[in-house]
Amino acid sequence: MNTTKQELLDLRKQHIPQGPFHVTSAFIREAKGAVMIDVDGRELIDFAGGIGVNNVGHCHPRVVEAIKDQAEKYIHTCFHVAMYEPYLKLAEKLNALAPGDFPKMTMFANSGAEAVENAVKIARYATGRPAVICFENGFHGRTLLTMTLTSKVKPYKFGFGPFAPEVYRMPYAYCYRCPFGLSYPSCGTACADYLEDFFTAYVAPEATAAVIAEPIQGEGGFVTPPPEYFPKLQNICQKYGIALIIDEVQTGAGRTGKMFAIDHWGIAPDIITLAKSLAGGLPLSSVTGRREMMDKPHIGGLGGTYAGNPIACRAALAVLEVLYEDQLLQKAEVLGEKLWKRFLEMKDKYEIIGDVRGKGPMIALELVKDRSTKVPATEETKKLVASCYEKGLVLISCGHKSNVIRTLMPLVITDEQLDKGLSIFEEALSELTL
Repeated sequence: MNTTKQELLDLRKQHIPQGPFHVTSAFIREAKGAVMIDVDGRELIDFAGGIGVNNVGHCHPRVVEAIKDQAEKYIHTCFHVAMYEPYLKLAEKLNALAPGDFPKMTMFANSGAEAVENAVKIARYATGRPAVICFENGFHGRTLLTMTLTSKVKPYKFGFGPFAPEVYRMPYAYCYRCPFGLSYPSCGTACADYLEDFFTAYVAPEATAAVIAEPIQGEGGFVTPPPEYFPKLQNICQKYGIALIIDEVQTGAGRTGKMFAIDHWGIAPDIITLAKSLAGGLPLSSVTGRREMMDKPHIGGLGGTYAGNPIACRAALAVLEVLYEDQLLQKAEVLGEKLWKRFLEMKDKYEIIGDVRGKGPMIALELVKDRSTKVPATEETKKLVASCYEKGLVLISCGHKSNVIRTLMPLVITDEQLDKGLSIFEEALSELTL
């Protein structure tokens, strides 16, 4: 195909609704590792990773080989009609990798939102309770239930109501903008203790099936809780028999230098959801949890026609092989150290950077107009993303006010590509602050 970019833009305008948005105007011809090449032949360094999907890089050879091999054998039978080994082998591996020394079970779906939906279904069934507690600035998907769990109104929820019932939202551990007006560590992690008060004011613990949280909030701005937060939250949940669901859709599969980001907090959730980078770019998500909870729903109560597609499962098995056999988790730690060093240096130089946060190579820079008032630099962030794209770097923003730059580059990025990308970023940042 030799279709020009303008011809493709015309086709998009004519045949695709405006709802699906675009960070860039690029149409990609090919992509390998941490580099994309568009139809005009422009080379783009990828700091977005398909929104956290390409942790092992674009078209990793072993993932591609697994896809090809499986496609030549069988593409789809539906796991509910005729079972197949890749589904079982992948579940076995995830059960072994997930934190906790208790027996676990895993089921598969197609998207992160589907995984969250199923996690909530399982928690409700297992506890016999209806309510779910989620958090401000959280993002869990775009389906009816997950859109309800998602915090940000525009663009995700506006005009799409009414929303699902029995969903309650409380403040998160956003230390840079503490919802309680306190400072860490003198606060004593009051944001976690607040769950006890929340039960009095909003929903009884006896009616609460689950508390669901991202270990590091994705779309919400890479908000990263302090060390004491999740252990406290888990203790309260256990006190009342409430399932703790950790949404690792964006943070999992090595994004933070560990297989699961929650490992940084040293706890074992009742249920973990995973998607995005799990299958190297193919649509696949998982729900892994305590055996006694996962096995509660009746036969036929869980599933889906395409859920756990054999090609996607083979791709995921290859992803796990790459993560561990190529020591990609250790490489991610080194990548994170390099990024932290550069970003902290930039923070010292540029007043617009109000906060640097995250874990490993999953890092955010919150941009503000003034460090004392912390007024979000929303327009400046938008201009920075656009300027970087014009210079050959693709990155994306996030945050409640869209004033946060986040790093989701493939973990296989080379030193040369990383240095070039960071140089482009700092050049654009410097021009923005002149």
